[in-house]
Amino acid sequence: MDPIEKSDLPEIIPTHIAIIMDGNGRWALARGLPRLAGHRAGTENLRRVIEACIEFGIQYLTIYAFSTENWGRPEEEVQGLMKIFEDVIDHELQELHDQGVQLRHIGRLDRLDPTFRQKVLDALEYTRQNTRLVLNVAFNYGGRDEIVNAIQCILRDGVAPDEVTAELVNQYLFTAGVPDPDLIIRTSGELRGSNFLIWQGAYSEWLFPPVYWPDFDKEQLRLALEEYSHRERRYGRISPVRDNAAA
Repeated sequence: MDPIEKSDLPEIIPTHIAIIMDGNGRWALARGLPRLAGHRAGTENLRRVIEACIEFGIQYLTIYAFSTENWGRPEEEVQGLMKIFEDVIDHELQELHDQGVQLRHIGRLDRLDPTFRQKVLDALEYTRQNTRLVLNVAFNYGGRDEIVNAIQCILRDGVAPDEVTAELVNQYLFTAGVPDPDLIIRTSGELRGSNFLIWQGAYSEWLFPPVYWPDFDKEQLRLALEEYSHRERRYGRISPVRDNAAA
């Protein structure tokens, strides 16, 4: 990728962006290819987007790799996805480590093949000390499942009802210790959240670029950051400009 001059970047860069990598299957079908070819193309694109995030100074990137609902897809596609994910660990881990990427997993690993699960755990440990970019991989993840799991853990720990606060719930989420996403991007133009970071995204800015994930390149990410920089985040409050005008 050609470097982008710092002068071409917006002044406001989000700390944390999250991406629903949608449109792989439709990208493949539009080219007369099997759906799995689209997933492989999407995986290759992820490498480019990670590099762009590092270049742009983004500190946290969360990707929606496989949802709790995705198990309902055809068995052939599910197994093909598992093979792609395992190949990524086998062939991309060292490069990610060399780039200073820290891998984290959010979701559950209990349904994975034991050998694959151990590879994931080893990858998390191998990159644990890296600090250049934290890459949260939402795998076997669902926002509702995450909240249910947090409630179960809170009850199991005997927390009194009056002691339950938003801050406490944050500590029991899969994303504990990670700041909420400033910007959530869903590629392909679909206008829905699909059970992704539904607690953490309460005040995130959303973008829905009409581009399939394999075509969401560095320039598309730069344009998303440009759009984000023009947003006014009020967190339920009134704009200071409007406050001054009202006064």
